[in-house]
Amino acid sequence: MSLDIPGSTGGAMKGNTPDTLMGRVERPRPSDLTKEYPRSPRELLGGYVHLARMIDKARAREAGINGPYIYPCPLDKALLTFLEVAEQDFAYAAKSRSDELILEWLAVHGRPRSRKQIELWNKQMLERGPDDDAKWAYFKKTRDATDPSRTDIVTWIDLLDLEEGRPVPRRDAAP
Repeated sequence: MSLDIPGSTGGAMKGNTPDTLMGRVERPRPSDLTKEYPRSPRELLGGYVHLARMIDKARAREAGINGPYIYPCPLDKALLTFLEVAEQDFAYAAKSRSDELILEWLAVHGRPRSRKQIELWNKQMLERGPDDDAKWAYFKKTRDATDPSRTDIVTWIDLLDLEEGRPVPRRDAAP
């Protein structure tokens, strides 16, 4: 049976459709976090700090290769709350989509945020440190075990980068 559609050349459809892509779309390969670090929380993806790292951890957890990394950790939960996305929904999206497709998924399933809201949230996330005595004790123990000379490091993101061997700029005196 042939359809006579005005303007049609009778050839194959142009562009990709879900049917033509089926079987050709590769799932993202999770990083093996037993052998390598997730991306830095400073790495921006879609304008968000920590999103790329959270994707790495969610993918690795779903594949059973997350090593010592926890998804969702408190920083992940803060981002998920800001995005208004459930932990398990995000993990499933991360497992089955590329970074670019996750951004598209978030545009549909997450709460839309203005550039200004994202910038403010990023600033707060980058400045976030321990908020009680027990967390400060853990933080200092971890920091001092990694580099006792870095008393200027007082945020979780700086600590993560320090632990994973990424350069962390020196700050003036610690508070």
